[in-house]
Amino acid sequence: MGMFESAEKFEEILAGFFRHMGATKSIADKLLASKLIIRFNYTDPDLVIVVDCSGDQIDVRPHDTETKAIVEMSMSAEVAHRFWFGKVNLTSALTRKEMVAKGPIPKVLKLLPAVQPAYAMYPQYLDANGYEKYNITRAYRPPTA
Repeated sequence: MGMFESAEKFEEILAGFFRHMGATKSIADKLLASKLIIRFNYTDPDLVIVVDCSGDQIDVRPHDTETKAIVEMSMSAEVAHRFWFGKVNLTSALTRKEMVAKGPIPKVLKLLPAVQPAYAMYPQYLDANGYEKYNITRAYRPPTA
């Protein structure tokens, strides 16, 4: 098992964050304009999340293996987690096969400016929702006596 103790915990964090982004108008409007349906396939732990931007609002569906996705992104949970901190360059990760994408990659790359504000939102989301231990931007501070 990687940095997340269970697929359930990873799902709780990431699906919750995707929903949070979907409720953020400045991000949601740009994602909805793309009309993309993206399936994220994660490993270590294993999880599938569909982010459907084809309707009037963003629909986040964990465990959806039936919907026909326009884009499929595969990566480890750790790479996904680091990505949302802004610590993974998408183009480099695709080149190094840390992320594997199927579908119209130029459309995915075009969404990067839309999701860029999420890099600052992710650590705040973690802290605000009781997931501080996953916030890699915090320096470890030993407990004071």
